[in-house]
Amino acid sequence: MSTVNTVRAIPAAETRVELVVVNSRFIATAAPAFSVEAARAFVGRVRGEFADASHNVPAYLIGHGAATIAHCHDDGEPAGTAGRPVLAVVQGSGLGDIAVVVTRYFGGTKLGTGGLVRAYGDAARAVVAAPPRAEKVATVTALVEAPYPLLARLRLLVGAYGGLMLAEDFAADITMTVRFRAERFDAFADALRELSRGGVEAVVVERDETTIMPL
Repeated sequence: MSTVNTVRAIPAAETRVELVVVNSRFIATAAPAFSVEAARAFVGRVRGEFADASHNVPAYLIGHGAATIAHCHDDGEPAGTAGRPVLAVVQGSGLGDIAVVVTRYFGGTKLGTGGLVRAYGDAARAVVAAPPRAEKVATVTALVEAPYPLLARLRLLVGAYGGLMLAEDFAADITMTVRFRAERFDAFADALRELSRGGVEAVVVERDETTIMPL
């Protein structure tokens, strides 16, 4: 029986795009958000940045697949013409743990119901397509202090277990700061003990359930 590893994609970083539709400016901002509280804080920050805008329309999707929390709001636009189109784009994007705000500066010409739906949807599509995709993973960050003769083999060992070298400090010994996916850390630690004949340990300094790793 084979196991399928489903990647739960998120936006790698906060992203912003701008469209102009019949003189109205639509500024779409998207960011990763791992909780409702984080999404609300992001929405509040964008609203504060564009406090003079005609509308700041939020939508967010926390989680992936069936285990999601979704929210949207029209922020003064006619019901169903703004928040729902933005949320529909987000839900169809393949992304999770994402918050989007589409800001509108009214340009003097009414777009009508269909025009609003298209404009907000187009702005949302542009911003969810813009950022590189990443995934949220559990990671372990550790310090490894070792003698210089082990340096080259240590670097190879870190790479062999998919580790990321965050820092190297050179003093009487070398101290490496390394990060691994949580499921690979124990195997690395065992291999490190074997390589050093029990003389070097990986000391955990941080465990993070929401590290953003590029795909």
